[in-house]
Amino acid sequence: MKNWVVLPFCLILASCISAPQAPRADNLFSDQLFAASSQRISVDDVFALSPAMKQYLKSEEMTYQMHTKGLQQGLFDALYNKKQLKLDYNSERTRNAAQTFEARAGNCLSLVIMTAAFAKELELPIQYQRVLIDQSWTRNENIYFASGHVNLTLGKKLSDVRTRFDQSSLLTIDFLPPEEISGQDRRDIGENTIVAMYMNNQAAEALASHQLDDAYWWAREAIRQDPTFLASYNTLGVVYERHGNLQQAERSFAQVLEREPDNTVVISNLIDVLNDLGRSGEANALSAKLTHLQPEAPFQAFNQGMVAMRAGDYKTAKLQFAKEIQRDPYYHEFQYWMGIACLRLGEIDQAAKHLSIAMENSTTRNDHDLYAAKLDRVKSYHAPLLVH
Repeated sequence: MKNWVVLPFCLILASCISAPQAPRADNLFSDQLFAASSQRISVDDVFALSPAMKQYLKSEEMTYQMHTKGLQQGLFDALYNKKQLKLDYNSERTRNAAQTFEARAGNCLSLVIMTAAFAKELELPIQYQRVLIDQSWTRNENIYFASGHVNLTLGKKLSDVRTRFDQSSLLTIDFLPPEEISGQDRRDIGENTIVAMYMNNQAAEALASHQLDDAYWWAREAIRQDPTFLASYNTLGVVYERHGNLQQAERSFAQVLEREPDNTVVISNLIDVLNDLGRSGEANALSAKLTHLQPEAPFQAFNQGMVAMRAGDYKTAKLQFAKEIQRDPYYHEFQYWMGIACLRLGEIDQAAKHLSIAMENSTTRNDHDLYAAKLDRVKSYHAPLLVH
């Protein structure tokens, strides 16, 4: 079984330009099917400042910086200057503001939330934006995740409460390199959408950890916070499917398709549900539509490459991995397995090249350490050549 989940690591998969009309969600929830969540689920926790965060704002360094540069520029520099907060990008999990500050790391959504929490404390105007970049795909076991991106813009503190921003002096804080988002369209979104995205991420991460009860309650709350954020309905549907509640899963997916009939993520998930329900005719019709909309599914070539690797056909594997790298040159798993295929073919220099790219683009400490260890081992193969 596979599932496709819209997980806003850096934020949402944007599939339409205009704001979608909110579906009816009151018929989607089946609380009686799930045990109580093992975690506290509260909107109040998302932007709450910890004592350490408040102390940081009052520190001598920050006080001086905000006095000399202003609140807006002082906060901006604190986040960007590697000598200060030393923030690192890490996609391993989504954190709230306090957790992100404590770890000094987070995915794009976590970093945006932490920045917004500081800005709120300083009474700086905030505007959240989704950046309409091409979707990127990751996977965890047999769950596939599509992700997008958000950033936020800080305004100066204004005495005139009728004006939200000083338009002549805005600063956009973004945790992706400028070249990755240059020229991309942006859409303003509300804070309720940011909260829904955060909760949807929590649901998807709980799902990946096989914590289905927690995943249900996070997805449910995400829908409650912003009924127009359709990714949460898809996540709820995946939770139901994994929990064995196929009729409920079908209803969740159908709610999205009523508003986004060409949503390939939801179509893929609904096909699996219909097959499990024994409705193969409907599943086949949707499969034909999906093939038309998406001739080659994400990770299709990669999965074929892994089949070839297990069969010892490293040349075919290399060709398949090359297709995925052409689509997404910096996804670490594609580069890693391309490196392994090259290694099996005796192409030591190429193996080292691809393993280096995998290590440089890894998004978790565990992956980084794995790739670094493999790269060191590959480099050691050259050692005998240096002895004359």
